[in-house]
Amino acid sequence: MKSIWKLKYYYLVAFLTLTSCSKKKETAVVTDFCSQIHRNNELTLSKELEEVAPLMKNKTGVYVLEDGSGSMVARAWLSEYAEKSIDIQYFIFSTDNVGLIACDYLIRAADRGVQVRIIVDDIMVDADIEDLLTFSSHKNITVKIYNPGVNLGKNIFSKIGKFVTDFRSANQRMHNKTFIVDNKVVITGGRNIADEYFDYDHEYNFRDRDILLLGKTTEKVNTSFNEFWNSDLCKNVDDLLEADPNITYPENRFDNLHEYACNPDNFWPQVRNRIKNLPATFKAINNSGDLVWLDDVEFISDLPGKNDGKSGLEGGGITTSALIDLVKNAKSTIDIQTPYLITTELSRDLFKDAVIRGVKIRILTNSLSSTDNLEAFSSYQSDREKLLNTGIRIFEFRPDAEEQSKMLTGELEDSLIHKPIFGLHAKSMVIDNEITVIGTFNLDPRSANLNTECIVIVHSDKISQGVSKGMEIEFKPENSWETTFKSNPDYKVDSYKRIKTWTRKIIPKEIL
Repeated sequence: MKSIWKLKYYYLVAFLTLTSCSKKKETAVVTDFCSQIHRNNELTLSKELEEVAPLMKNKTGVYVLEDGSGSMVARAWLSEYAEKSIDIQYFIFSTDNVGLIACDYLIRAADRGVQVRIIVDDIMVDADIEDLLTFSSHKNITVKIYNPGVNLGKNIFSKIGKFVTDFRSANQRMHNKTFIVDNKVVITGGRNIADEYFDYDHEYNFRDRDILLLGKTTEKVNTSFNEFWNSDLCKNVDDLLEADPNITYPENRFDNLHEYACNPDNFWPQVRNRIKNLPATFKAINNSGDLVWLDDVEFISDLPGKNDGKSGLEGGGITTSALIDLVKNAKSTIDIQTPYLITTELSRDLFKDAVIRGVKIRILTNSLSSTDNLEAFSSYQSDREKLLNTGIRIFEFRPDAEEQSKMLTGELEDSLIHKPIFGLHAKSMVIDNEITVIGTFNLDPRSANLNTECIVIVHSDKISQGVSKGMEIEFKPENSWETTFKSNPDYKVDSYKRIKTWTRKIIPKEIL
């Protein structure tokens, strides 16, 4: 289980920890799985999109990626058939199997001449300097670090100094998650790159949600990415780490990684089978009937730096204002999924006013049993009654949610003697059954005021109905517990975890 505020983040290491691949090579029996799945050189992204190209000029294609496995394959397919560029921002990039598959796809894309640009936040980059520099030594790969100074290339005294002398800046992180291919296809949403976000982890998996965009609105995502890329807050990793210009890297420096990624013993069978079927991926999406073409889809991203800091740790951002406006204009219903639910007087008043107007509000968040973040849950727990007093209904996700059996791929579920814990990570809203919001924004002060976030707002009955259908299932008793003034499911965990949660109450809400 990876807590968002513990040293268990694995930023960028799926790309960069080449030494770990070497160690695994020593014990692996190398069988070249990749030789069985030669890339179809006749297939390109442009050719696959020919049928919808006229629509892409003036409309946006929208497809919601509900299950993790399908979302993983969509990324793999786009990486495999990218022609010009891959631009990505991610919060976590782990060195587990899903991460290593992703790593190999990106390097092979760069080997074909695709220009790969990567932005990662500095605070928890968990990689050796040598590995970072080796990765960025590829002529077609450039890595930038957002808001450095608290982690990479710094000793412990420098890190402490940064938090002491500039606490607000040290806490301003980049939480955007965008995956842009050839400037015309985008995946954004809640998922990071690690097994647990794609339903493959043995111990803990997330219920999450992404959205795929084709065409018109991708221009806004490209603009946002470039604003970050060109910001003074983003530093080239080579400049930041003072790369020695005299170092030469062997041409085969990525061979160990490729061997690991092509060894079938290292991956669950269902992962390999889905990769084999990659060429059919877009056809399946296009023929599903769930790809909806719309005139206007909004992509909203905070600017690098979020706000001017005149209000200290507060101050909001573009995404914060957009979400407030949506709640203020809701007419009948608001359904929300958020892994972390930390409210302030402002947000509670916002909900209360909506309820007084006759809006029915339901929020699904993690229970103490399912959460990966005790600090966030502790703050939510302290204000739970205040939130109930606004008139909304609160549901807490079950760690044994029945929905998990539909999300987990069959081979994984059958092979385990126990069920992994299931936690909520989706950040979504459905308003009045006609507006859907999918993005990176958690309902907490950190997302509201400190972290940069991005959201997609879709005005479509069909998209809203599809997302609502999944939400409605997860509000049911087999998937969540309703929390009331009289009862909550905190007692379902042992006393040790309850005590640990209580000790977290000293942490200021503003930085959670």
